[in-house]
Amino acid sequence: MNNSTLWQSRLKALGPGLLWAGAAIGVSHLVQSTRAGASYGFALVWVLIIANLFKYTAFEFGPRYAAAMGESLLEGYQRVGKWALPTFLVLTFGTMWTLQAAVTIVTAGLANKIFGTALSPVGWSAIILLICAGILTLGKYPLLDKLIKVIIIVLSISTVFAVFIALGHGSSVRSDFIPPEVWTAAGISFIVALIGWMPSAIDISVWHSLWTIERKRETGSAPSLKDALFDFRLGYFGTAILALGFLTLGGLIMYGSGTTFSGSGGVFAGQLINLYTSTLGEWSYLIVAVAAFTTMFSTTLTVTDAFPRVLSRSTELIFPDRFAGKNNKQLYWWWMLVVPGGGLVIIGLFLQGMTMLVDLATTISFITAPILAYINYRAVTGNWMPEGTKPGPKLILLNMVSIIFLAGFAIFFIIWRFVV
Repeated sequence: MNNSTLWQSRLKALGPGLLWAGAAIGVSHLVQSTRAGASYGFALVWVLIIANLFKYTAFEFGPRYAAAMGESLLEGYQRVGKWALPTFLVLTFGTMWTLQAAVTIVTAGLANKIFGTALSPVGWSAIILLICAGILTLGKYPLLDKLIKVIIIVLSISTVFAVFIALGHGSSVRSDFIPPEVWTAAGISFIVALIGWMPSAIDISVWHSLWTIERKRETGSAPSLKDALFDFRLGYFGTAILALGFLTLGGLIMYGSGTTFSGSGGVFAGQLINLYTSTLGEWSYLIVAVAAFTTMFSTTLTVTDAFPRVLSRSTELIFPDRFAGKNNKQLYWWWMLVVPGGGLVIIGLFLQGMTMLVDLATTISFITAPILAYINYRAVTGNWMPEGTKPGPKLILLNMVSIIFLAGFAIFFIIWRFVV
């Protein structure tokens, strides 16, 4: 295959990896990575690196399985055993409304700050979710795919530009500032929350596999394993770089400035943009606002699509006698009402506790990460995988080390937090 044909093949497969990036680059980056820099400077860079390293295999197994088997990880979970898919669904129901609420309320706060209307955060949240539902209704997957590609480009350029401006500005640390200790109760809890969604919750490996299958339907051709992995790695390593970018922004602009973040989503969004513009200058407002809003809107849009997609396919697999061989598009829209609707209820109940909501959701994801990583491993190493598509020895070794790390840290946190 010549270079021209190779790149044509890869461009044709491009899409699910960027959707994965759109889902990942959200609360974990704009909120958690910025908070890491703002609270601890550059002391937690190692956390970002370790989280991205040790979660790599669990996420890579999603597109690997889909490309090799021509089906989503949900079918793979059924192959693993009768326990695997129900376990995944229990974990999904434990996090989906909180996750939907967390990403939506941050997006709503940014929208309120940028557009400056008198709407309440709940009102803005409802409007944003209706816009997302409208995009998915009118354009379905093809529009989602095209829109996310544009958003990711805008987000990447604006964020990188903001980082270069901040590097030129230098540190904002006051002369009387005393650096906080990392290894305290608050510090450890924050590290757990940061790892929980860095680069994202492992659940979205399943989303990625479903988007890979949907991309296959759209293009009419199945991506090769190499093309699917190229698409994934482009999104994965891109999100890691942007995470370091947001931590750098927080570390240079907010660390040591004496400002603390509010727990309210709307106030937090205003503080975020105001701190950037007050340090860099009012001229930077548009750049910062675009970077922040596109970050969160892309996440909200992909999350609004992903949960109904996962739950509708899961419903078909769990109740095959009722749904097999039928056009079950109504399931997707039924779950579209359930998940965002529940998210709005959570927002109404925890309106002033956005950071608590985010930390709760990310901590749950951290504790459940080793379970999902293990199920993904079982799915891609089973005897049903075609010859030459299973992960190699080095990848399996990294996966084993990753599961041990995630499980050990989760057990340590549970004992430290609830027993000692």
